[in-house]
Amino acid sequence: MATREDIETWIARCALGDRRAFQNLYDNTSAKLFGIALRVLKDRAEAEDALQEIFVKIWHGSKKYTAGKASPMTWLITIARNHSIDRLRARRDDHDGDDKIAAMADASPGAEARVVAMGEARRIEECFDTLEEDRASAVRAAYLDGETYADLAERFNVPLNTMRTWLRRSLIKLRECLEP
Repeated sequence: MATREDIETWIARCALGDRRAFQNLYDNTSAKLFGIALRVLKDRAEAEDALQEIFVKIWHGSKKYTAGKASPMTWLITIARNHSIDRLRARRDDHDGDDKIAAMADASPGAEARVVAMGEARRIEECFDTLEEDRASAVRAAYLDGETYADLAERFNVPLNTMRTWLRRSLIKLRECLEP
């Protein structure tokens, strides 16, 4: 398993155009990033396409990563999640009437994705249990289901800035819980 330092080094080498470092980065992180894309998009083929686009963004954006500022996996996961949510929103805009057809597709992850996800799922759930129920629900809806802050503020009947604060503080608490 790759260490934080390995991943930081590979990202830094990608910024210099090192294709071998990019291959190492892909080999060691693609399963996790695919799992995130699949969780958001709920469509295996679309998640596979998204994964390619995510790694293009990583290749081009590697110069923007600052080692030590944020965990390299957090940076990669953020790119994957944001890209997947963007695709999900674009799909919703393009296919407002096709929701029933999309629901019929088999969105279950494959064996590899399930094994990768199981490794951290227990730990993540334990950290979610430390959050208040409404905060945990809001975080899941925003970052896993792609709901907007405005929609969440309306659903939970709180001002928009309060929702932003809930999410920011909840993410900080989750990050602190997940740090070794």
